[in-house]
Amino acid sequence: MRVRRLAAWTALPLAVTLGLVACGSGGDGGSGESDPNTAVRIEIAEPQHLVPTNTNETSGSQVLSALFSPLVDYDEANKPYEVAAESVTSSDNKVWTVKLKDGYTFHNGEKVTAENYIDAWNYGAYAPNGQNSSYFFEKVAGYDDLQGEQPKAKTLTGLKKVDDLTFTVTLSQPYSEFRTMLGYTAFYPLPKAAFSAPGVLAEGYEQAPVGQGPFRMKGSWQHDAKVEVEKYDAFPGQQPKVAGVEFRIYQQPTAAYADVLSDNLDVIKTIPTENLSTASTDLGDRFQQSSASTLQVLAFPTFQKEFSDPDVRKAISMAIDRDEITKSIFKDSQQPARSFVSPVVAGYRENTVGAAGEFDAAKAKAMYEAAGGPKKIELSYNGDGGHKDWVDATCNQLKANLGVDCVGTAEPKFADLLTKVKAKQPVGLFRMGWVMDYPSMENYLGPLYSTNGSSNYYGYSNPEFDKLLAEGAKAPSEEKAVEKYQAAEDLLAEDMPVIPLRYGQNNFGHSTKVKNVEMDLFDRIDLLKIEAIK
Repeated sequence: MRVRRLAAWTALPLAVTLGLVACGSGGDGGSGESDPNTAVRIEIAEPQHLVPTNTNETSGSQVLSALFSPLVDYDEANKPYEVAAESVTSSDNKVWTVKLKDGYTFHNGEKVTAENYIDAWNYGAYAPNGQNSSYFFEKVAGYDDLQGEQPKAKTLTGLKKVDDLTFTVTLSQPYSEFRTMLGYTAFYPLPKAAFSAPGVLAEGYEQAPVGQGPFRMKGSWQHDAKVEVEKYDAFPGQQPKVAGVEFRIYQQPTAAYADVLSDNLDVIKTIPTENLSTASTDLGDRFQQSSASTLQVLAFPTFQKEFSDPDVRKAISMAIDRDEITKSIFKDSQQPARSFVSPVVAGYRENTVGAAGEFDAAKAKAMYEAAGGPKKIELSYNGDGGHKDWVDATCNQLKANLGVDCVGTAEPKFADLLTKVKAKQPVGLFRMGWVMDYPSMENYLGPLYSTNGSSNYYGYSNPEFDKLLAEGAKAPSEEKAVEKYQAAEDLLAEDMPVIPLRYGQNNFGHSTKVKNVEMDLFDRIDLLKIEAIK
C-alpha cells in the first residue's frame, strides 16, 4: 500500500543490510539554483483510479499524494507522526479520538472538518460502491452491516462527530496499530462537493479530484497521457518547492528512460531492467538507489482446478531459480525472496517458505507429476511495467525443469490485468507486486491473503489464517501481535497461494533539471523536497 500497494512496474529490491538511504542529488547542468516557478515532470503508469478509497496501486497513489495530506506520515524509524491530524489517541486501543489541525481547506475553498472524513470513510466502506480499499474499514464498528448486495445500513456506527475538528472511531475489536494505518490513502477526506447526494459520488469527481493537499488539479485527468497539478498556496502545511507536477503516463519504461536521458522527463521511478547495467554511466550521480518495501510474487488462481493442489504450487516454486534470475536479469539489483513479508517490517524472518523456496529441479518435477500439474502454464503480466525479460526467463526455467509448455502473456496495462484477475477471468499465474500501505507485518498478510482481503485476487481462503490475523490485531502489544502474524505466515508456507520471488529496492533516476530527488519505502517521489533548477 503510503499508498503503496500494488506496484505496476518492476521494483528493484532491498539491500540485504537495508543500509541504503534516500539521498538527493543535484543536476549537472544549469546554475544549480532552485526555480520555484517551474513545474517538474514525473513518470507514472496509467492509474486505475483516483478516488482515495478506490486507489490501491502505486501510480494512482503517487498522484493522490500531491492532492491530499494524510492524517499521519512515517519517520525514518517507520513510526507514525501527525500531519493533518493534531492528535490520534486512545486509552484502550478500541475507541480512538482524532483531532484535526485547524486551517486546512479543500482546493475549492471548503473548510476541512470531521464530517469530511466521516463522509469519505462511509463511502469507502459501503459495499455497493465497490471500492478497492473498502477492506481498510473492516475494523470499524458497523462495517459488517454495510456489506452485501443489500446492506442493512449505509454508515458506520463506529464513526461519530464530536465537533468540527474532532471525531471518534470505535473499532469492533481493539487494534493497537490503528494510528499507524491512518497514513494510508483510503483515510483521506472528501469535500462536500465530491458528492451529488449523501453517499453518492458526483459524476466527474474522479477526473478532477478535489483534495486538501499541497497541490491542486490543473485541468482534468488526461487518460494514458498525463495528470497535472499546481501548487496550492493556501495549504497550511509545508509548502512544495516547485510550481507544480506533470505526472506523465508511459506505457513503456524504456521510453521514459530515454526521455530522462534527453532531459524531456525529470524523474523515472524505476530504471528498466535492460538499462540497469549502464544506468550509472548514463546518469552518473543522477542514478539513485534507496530502500523499498516492495515484494514481487507470482500468484495462483487457487479457485482453478489445475492450481488447487498446494503441491502443484510448491513444485512450480521449487522449479524457479530465483538466484539465477536475480543475477542474470536484474544484475543483482534485487534480493531473492523466500518469505511472505519484507525485511523492512518488524517480525520478518528469513526463508519462511522453506523447501519450496529452494531450487531443486529434479524434486520439483517429481512432485509436479505426482500432483498432476497442468501440461501448459501461462504467466500473465502487465506489459507497461518492464516485466517481459524476467517472465520469459521464468517460463524458460519452467519448460526445462518441469517439462511443460509455458508462455508469457502481456496485458497492455496494469489496470487491465487487475480488472481481469478481479473478475476471475482465466489468466493463468499472474505477476503481482506489493508495496506496503503502512509499516506492519499485518499489512503484508491481511490485504493479500485474508478471505475478504482487498487485494486477494487469487481466491485464497483459510479460516485458521483469518483467525490468527484477528488474534494478532487484538493483541495488546506489537510483540504479541507479531507472534500471531508469524504463525499465520507459516500457514501461507503450507498452502503457497503465491510464490515470493524478489524484494524491491528503489532504482530511479532524474534529469539535469531537478535536484533533491528522494523516493520513499512506498514507491513515491517526495513532492515536498524535489526542486527544479534554473
